[in-house]
Amino acid sequence: MKYQKVVEGKFVDRPNRFIAHVKIDGELQTVHVKNTGRCKELLLPDAAVYLEVADNPKRKTAYDLIAVYKENFGLINIDSQAPNKVAKEWLETQSFDLIRPEYKYGNSRIDFYMKKGQQEYLMEVKGCTLERDGIGYFPDAPTERGVKHLRELAEARKAGYECILAFVIQMEGVEEVRANVMTHPEFGKALEEAGAAGVKIWFLMCKVEKDGLSVKDWAQRAETADTRLHSNG
Repeated sequence: MKYQKVVEGKFVDRPNRFIAHVKIDGELQTVHVKNTGRCKELLLPDAAVYLEVADNPKRKTAYDLIAVYKENFGLINIDSQAPNKVAKEWLETQSFDLIRPEYKYGNSRIDFYMKKGQQEYLMEVKGCTLERDGIGYFPDAPTERGVKHLRELAEARKAGYECILAFVIQMEGVEEVRANVMTHPEFGKALEEAGAAGVKIWFLMCKVEKDGLSVKDWAQRAETADTRLHSNG
């Protein structure tokens, strides 16, 4: 996935979930933040950030904040729309006979339905931007929607679907994602229950660039892995 035109700026502050103030070429700009999560570990004063120039001249904000440089770590893509896009690009290389986004199942819309031969798959995608000591954590803010999707996948597994929760890791150097139970214990419990029900956990590791994001490798959490709750405290 590539962005069209990207510029660099310096983060100033974030008045609310949707906008931030950024200095671009020394001029203060109000920009749209493409992530409603907290990102408080990343969006620090004077942090180098990267923004896509909006292609709609009538928009109130002329830029979208898409990535931030984390000191002593590297570049992290924080665009919450990117994980589904790069997951779809990657799925298209994986020999599925059919890939259908936004598939209605039960009371939810699951990110992807896939089919290979007679086997049907459901895959939910979550983007990971929170890193501590080389480990990724999700979520960075409570997500009732995420809990609901995990429970839907666990039920679908009983109905014969192969079910997958895929974490798109939006940074390099991280190969594992754990439940951030300090922020949302219920998500950790739902993840544990989904794993016990046979839902597979995939880690999609990405190449992160200022103007793009793409899956470069993937791994599946071993079924024998410890599925107990992990704390990042």
